[in-house]
Amino acid sequence: MDNNKFKRYTVTAALPYTNGPVHIGHLAGVYLPADTYVRYLRANKRDVKFICGSDENGVPITLKAKKEGVTPQEIVDKYHKIIGDSFKEFGVSFDIYHRTSSLTHHQTAEDFFEKLYKDGVFTEEITEQYYDEQAKSFLADRYITGTCPKCGNENAYGDQCESCGSSLNATDLINPKSTLSGQPPVLRQTKNWFLPLDKYEDQLRTYIESHKEWRPNVYGQCQSWLNAGLQPRAMTRDLDWGVKVPVKGADGKVLYVWFDAPIGYISATKELSEYAKLGIWNPKAEEYYINQSNLTSFNYEDYWKNKEAKLVHFIGKDNIVFHCIIFPAMLMAHGDYILADNVPANEFLNLEGQKISTSKNWAVWLNEYLEDFKDKQDVLRYVLTATAPETKDNDFTWKDFQARNNNELVAILGNFINRVVVLTHKYFDGNVPTLMELTAHDKAIIEELKSYPDKISTSIENYRFREALTEVMNVARLGNKYLADTEPWKLIKTDEDRVRTILNISLQIAANLEILIEPFLPFTSVKLKQMLNCGGNTWTDAGSIDLLKRGHKLNQAELLFDKIEDEAVQAQIDKLNQSKTANQQMQKEVTPSKPNIEFEQFSAIDIRVATIVAAEKVEKTKKLLKLTLNTGLDERTVVSGIAEHYKPEDIIGKQVSIIVNLAPREIKGIVSQGMILMAEDSEGKLTFVKATDRMPEGAVIR
Repeated sequence: MDNNKFKRYTVTAALPYTNGPVHIGHLAGVYLPADTYVRYLRANKRDVKFICGSDENGVPITLKAKKEGVTPQEIVDKYHKIIGDSFKEFGVSFDIYHRTSSLTHHQTAEDFFEKLYKDGVFTEEITEQYYDEQAKSFLADRYITGTCPKCGNENAYGDQCESCGSSLNATDLINPKSTLSGQPPVLRQTKNWFLPLDKYEDQLRTYIESHKEWRPNVYGQCQSWLNAGLQPRAMTRDLDWGVKVPVKGADGKVLYVWFDAPIGYISATKELSEYAKLGIWNPKAEEYYINQSNLTSFNYEDYWKNKEAKLVHFIGKDNIVFHCIIFPAMLMAHGDYILADNVPANEFLNLEGQKISTSKNWAVWLNEYLEDFKDKQDVLRYVLTATAPETKDNDFTWKDFQARNNNELVAILGNFINRVVVLTHKYFDGNVPTLMELTAHDKAIIEELKSYPDKISTSIENYRFREALTEVMNVARLGNKYLADTEPWKLIKTDEDRVRTILNISLQIAANLEILIEPFLPFTSVKLKQMLNCGGNTWTDAGSIDLLKRGHKLNQAELLFDKIEDEAVQAQIDKLNQSKTANQQMQKEVTPSKPNIEFEQFSAIDIRVATIVAAEKVEKTKKLLKLTLNTGLDERTVVSGIAEHYKPEDIIGKQVSIIVNLAPREIKGIVSQGMILMAEDSEGKLTFVKATDRMPEGAVIR
């Protein structure tokens, strides 16, 4: 990878939504890999701007404000500070953590929209959109759920199905319902401005196909959307909170959140440049968490409109379409901006075997972790990087968290550093000893040490952070093995010169670790720097065996890490289980009933007893089974989303209830002729609805 062709770097991290704190899934998916990458670039003295901020527009903000009896501004102010403080304490080193409620952002987004409007990019269309009559609000796409027409997932969103990854329009959903009230929405006419994505399809295809080095999940999703054919998408919404649409006849409308949010990267960079030009402190430095170290005057356009800049977006997999299709199309339509060189999207991180759910409080919140595990930021940074969901969904467990701390950070990295510093104080009063005659073993160790910086660099520059961290820990393993093989504590009685060489080489390994761990474990790097009494080294110095000069005085040894006991981990598991119990109880208490229907509507549904005579998985899906059923009327095929709950071989012969007069529909190329009735509990477990006694096929359920 030739990064030397880039003079500067613009690195963005997805804007977190300010209706709640951030959790470990957000960290593992976006903010930790982004921070690691940026810290690495800075260690290489590269010119980089690290950009993020709070996404403060859209329906969820207004709903939370109504629920809490406060203004939307009070909601975003509250969570902007909680999130910003958590990031700062965790060591995520943004150059600016901005806000989309800022005047600079509103002006930047309006100007962007206005240019496209004046250039005739948008089409103006009157369409039917979903409206919640109970909530008295048009519905944003994410606030409509229903059955995906492509894979049968019954919990697809109005903009995307997270099961099969298809990009959707809300009107594509089968049996849609509002997540605001739980009621079916109605269609109402409204006027909005559309970005004709289809006109940029060829341009987007050329762009995507020029980046086959992207992660397979990103490249594959992009190709899937392009092959399905892009459609125009509305860039405005009927809402009262957000960036106003700056054209005539747009009263009561704001910019679509996925139009204005990515522009937030640009407005944040612009705000940072304005602050840098002032050169003086002002309250915005604290509100926007501006990193003032080494901040000098710069032109924001150099990072957004100059081809010598490399743009990288760090996001989660649910945001791929917006960063790889919609935002690039916006930038193409504008004409002045560079496109992303890479979009290293991660998959999802699960928690204790279950999908993280903010609504069910099944999450580890960053602000709570920082309270419960004081000064252990790097432990979480280490574990989340070591288990990062880079190519597939992964799982975080508290037991694994404990094991990795105790067996890796304490026993490998911490142990090596402590041993070498303690031995140097014991035998040479804390002074770096002279490197004497080298043995073949010493030379082999030195050569291996020299190989690691390039290995780690290659992994980081290809966004393989788990792999890079493994190589960093291999340096610590190298040091531990070297001490174990040479046993200086035995040699000191007979060969002091040999011990001098062993400890010198070991200290050089420790000094290399101070450089190499910094992008991953910045707080530990600071501790190690203080212990070794060194500083000022850059990434290009790594691999050297002359980082600590002869006679250099070390400070006293301190433990870099301490063991995490069972009690601390059990407390976290208990907290999660309490959330699960509380959510189950709440589910029982507040699950609303559906609206009343007339008897004639019910009697029109023909439900029969049927027997499953064959079952098999549907290829390239996780949830779907193809069932063959004897309904007493005929033998028919039904596609059902139960593959995560039942194995095909276990359900053959079971009796089920089926709606036999449901209109057929095609799912994954299979015509499904009916729907199996299932019961679902608060944890999402599914079970068949069936007669308690065996009944003949075709028996009517009344």
